[in-house]
Amino acid sequence: MRNRSRVLFAAIAVSLLGGCDTLMTKTPTAGNEFAAPMDGLDQSLNAVFLQGDENFEKPFTPAEGLGPIFNNVSCEGCHPGDGRGSVETGFFRFSAGGDLLVDSGGPQHQDKVIPGIRLVPEGVPAGADRSFRLPPPVFGVGLIEAIDEQTIVDLADPDDADGDGISGRVNWVMAADFVSERHVGGGPGPHVGRFSRKSQVSSLLEQVSAAYQQDMGVTSDFIPEENFQSQHTATVSIGDIAPDPEISANTVLETVMYVRLLQPPARGRITAEVESGEVLFANLQCVACHVPTLRTGDHEMPTLANQEVALYSDLLIHDMGEGLADNRPDGDADGYEWRTAPLWGTRLVPDFLGGQEFYLHDGRATSLEEAVLLHGGEAQAARDGFAALSSTERDAVVAFLKSL
Repeated sequence: MRNRSRVLFAAIAVSLLGGCDTLMTKTPTAGNEFAAPMDGLDQSLNAVFLQGDENFEKPFTPAEGLGPIFNNVSCEGCHPGDGRGSVETGFFRFSAGGDLLVDSGGPQHQDKVIPGIRLVPEGVPAGADRSFRLPPPVFGVGLIEAIDEQTIVDLADPDDADGDGISGRVNWVMAADFVSERHVGGGPGPHVGRFSRKSQVSSLLEQVSAAYQQDMGVTSDFIPEENFQSQHTATVSIGDIAPDPEISANTVLETVMYVRLLQPPARGRITAEVESGEVLFANLQCVACHVPTLRTGDHEMPTLANQEVALYSDLLIHDMGEGLADNRPDGDADGYEWRTAPLWGTRLVPDFLGGQEFYLHDGRATSLEEAVLLHGGEAQAARDGFAALSSTERDAVVAFLKSL
């Protein structure tokens, strides 16, 4: 059985751990990659970054704690080249009304099972709302983390007091108990959500710890319990062979530091068409949500302190209309609301997805023009304005987006 398990795991690893080597269409040059460290790291931070990089790339085996149910074997498997995932590496979350169905395996569906464990792939309760998600890129999250909460709060206009039709609001969330006040977004009380598709996570520590446990089934000092699987019975082995916790707090913190210090890619070439598209993007009021720059606050790491962050997002949640609704809440976000997706790195999407393009939370759009035209809700007026442009003007807007 052990030899058979190794063979089966090898097949799983080959299929899942494509990573950047199989998805990238060419070797990225400086400024065109998602895995470069921030400039100016000292020797100690660089050493932690390199160790965190190894952690991020590491494929787990069942003997090391993979599973028993999981989505992928490594962080890199979901985030090729540290960029966004594809429809092949996506997953879905499920819930019913306001119930995250934790007792039924929710809120994330794990579609794989380790070899040798007598479990079936996880099911989903009848009537549950499903929400397919592409893994978001992880570069630049340290800069997002370093933006003061008040900066994000000041952008909110939940009652549309200015009458522009845009009513973005903060997703106020409670941090996991293991996230102390020493971490941004941690400690008691509500915090500004800023990570994940609906800004339903307030801290990088929680985001990374949950990814290990939910995506790979790897427990840690922060989350020492295995995923619950709704179909198991008392007579079925539900654990893997590795003792829990399977990785240390130090390993998680190294990975947190790695993603914290990932540099966003450089801006592309600015042409006359790009400049024209940027003006149109602003005139359409796309910048009301895709705010061009935010500024970080004071920070113990100089490379993250008081920086202009060109992420093109307000990090708020907005009603995006019926067409993009998933009908399920996350934190304080309802089934119509999504975080404004940061646009930095957009120009490199095809390079990291094997020449393909996938946009929006679920990858349904395969071109930027299609992505814009699928906007609704608070973005309806901007969408309609884009649709009314001439083909030359629409091409200019797309050219601008592909320069980010």
